[in-house]
Amino acid sequence: MKNPTQHPIHELLAERWSPYAIDPEKTVSTDDLTGLFEAARWTMSSYNAQPWRYIVGVRGRSDEVWQQIYDVLLEGNQPWAKNAPVLALGLAEHNFEYNGKPNKAALHDLGAASAALTFEATARGMVVHQMIGIDPDKAVQIFAIPASIEPLTALAIGYVGNADAVEDEFAQRDNRKRERKALQDLILAGSL
Repeated sequence: MKNPTQHPIHELLAERWSPYAIDPEKTVSTDDLTGLFEAARWTMSSYNAQPWRYIVGVRGRSDEVWQQIYDVLLEGNQPWAKNAPVLALGLAEHNFEYNGKPNKAALHDLGAASAALTFEATARGMVVHQMIGIDPDKAVQIFAIPASIEPLTALAIGYVGNADAVEDEFAQRDNRKRERKALQDLILAGSL
């Protein structure tokens, strides 16, 4: 689903979409899933620290972890995320490994890695719906996450499903026109 852009951009960027309707019947191959996380692995990061971490649950391969991630999602995300064949948590290591000092770029770098993963998914005909709606404290408890690592996001990974796979509220969101702020509204100073 290519979207109109104000200026030409790579088609993967224009096609990227985060639907609520994910096909509950279609599985993600190990090769495809490994490719997504390999794309994240090769993302740029401050001091090459690579502070992103993921916990990945795949229905049919790691059902217990999938269920634990699902249980960490906030109630508003569970009705539609239940269809995703893959659920992941995105975490950030807040301290540099080389000197133990705070890494102020950790959240940025996790976002960049998750974006790379998302574009790789788009290139493979898949979708990723990232969400902030998780219970971080519950994630820390369930997965015994060390204090320097913060669970921040969740990712539902799979293939676009039919609108009838989700409640009307979510199907309506998927059918809304995709809009973005005007480019001139994003540039606060200087010019292009």
